[in-house]
Amino acid sequence: MYSLLLILILSIVFPGIIVRIKSITAGRKGPAILQPMSDLIKLFRKDSVYSTSTSWVFKMAPIVSFASLIIAVLIIPFGSERGVISFQGDFIFFIYLLATGKFLMIIAALDTGSSFEGMGASREALYSMLAEPAFFVLFASYCMLTGSTSFYDMLHSLHFQSTLAIFLAFLSTYNLFQISMLENSRLPYDDPKTHLELTMVHEVMVLDYSGFDLALIQLTGHIRFVMYSMLVANLFIMPVFPMWLSVLIFAGITVFYAIAVGLAESFRARYKLRNNNKAIVILIPISILIFFGCLLIINNLY
Repeated sequence: MYSLLLILILSIVFPGIIVRIKSITAGRKGPAILQPMSDLIKLFRKDSVYSTSTSWVFKMAPIVSFASLIIAVLIIPFGSERGVISFQGDFIFFIYLLATGKFLMIIAALDTGSSFEGMGASREALYSMLAEPAFFVLFASYCMLTGSTSFYDMLHSLHFQSTLAIFLAFLSTYNLFQISMLENSRLPYDDPKTHLELTMVHEVMVLDYSGFDLALIQLTGHIRFVMYSMLVANLFIMPVFPMWLSVLIFAGITVFYAIAVGLAESFRARYKLRNNNKAIVILIPISILIFFGCLLIINNLY
């Protein structure tokens, strides 16, 4: 439950920090840090408008996507505390909960009957398919290293005491950072601020959403971002740390994570669409490198 509460609290300021950093690097004053959440509250107060060509799938998709993400967050442990949902193999359940929300959003985009949204849905499905092996191999490597398929036991048993182990931790951080940028459709994979439908990925999928549903989709994206920062924080939080220190480390890593996203989006150009596939596939050999690094540690070869 600690993980859910902390993620919900920090998701309030996370998008604001990103916008603020991008404003500073552009030489502008920029909006207040809480402005994105203020905009969300305004959207939550508005009614949703539905096209006559859509079915119940379109209406249910944002709710299912949000609910599946909240359940996934409940699996993540924090420090010495287990997740609310914890069992052997829960990391696989975690990955497929995220995939469930993604699947419903893709189906909802197809449900509109719009060729633009169908195009965005096909791109979203392709990118998620390419990123999934990297995600699986990354956590499977740590399962092999610790001898457990439970998130809590896996993260509880990790000890980065050698140079190789620290190197693997930073490689894992890089992979999780890139996957979070991809899953949240941020630069350099997608541009959330673009106004050209032909180059959109996620934004074109939600063009027909408005009001409460659109606010729920945006809130889901904010929570998903902070969730990835918690996965990174768990690599560096030791179970022996007191709770106040664990919270402090997580808050610091989350703020640093938001600053890194803001800087990355400020100084990196968007990839050409044909280069996105290559950039995503590169994450797989990095995960395989982590796998072989874990093998070296297990066999005491380093």
